[in-house]
Amino acid sequence: QVQLVESGGGLVQAGGSLRLSCAASGRTFSSYAMGWFRQAPGKEREFVAYISWSSGNTYYADSVKGRFTISRDNAKNMVYLQMNSLKPEDTAVYYCAADRYYSGRYYHPDEYEYWGQGTQVTVSS
Repeated sequence: QVQLVESGGGLVQAGGSLRLSCAASGRTFSSYAMGWFRQAPGKEREFVAYISWSSGNTYYADSVKGRFTISRDNAKNMVYLQMNSLKPEDTAVYYCAADRYYSGRYYHPDEYEYWGQGTQVTVSS
């Protein structure tokens, strides 16, 4: 089992940057693919970024490609989301999630078995 705790959210002006962190418990963290999702008020949870267990594969939503970077440090049980050139439409609660049994649907919330509690990101215009 994996427990996930996000941090690093906050209020930032448009064009600014934030780095989200996700701390994972459990000795098998390196076996999990990891994803970042976000949910804005009144909207469905949407895929942001994915990284495979070895960091060999990463995928991004079109809306964040070129601005966000996902990375992980298996030795520290950490996953990161570096967010640059932030826009007001990036405002949402951001969640990290762990995927043990990869089926290819990295973009779908149902792919992931474990979720953190979320961290709020607010981008002002």
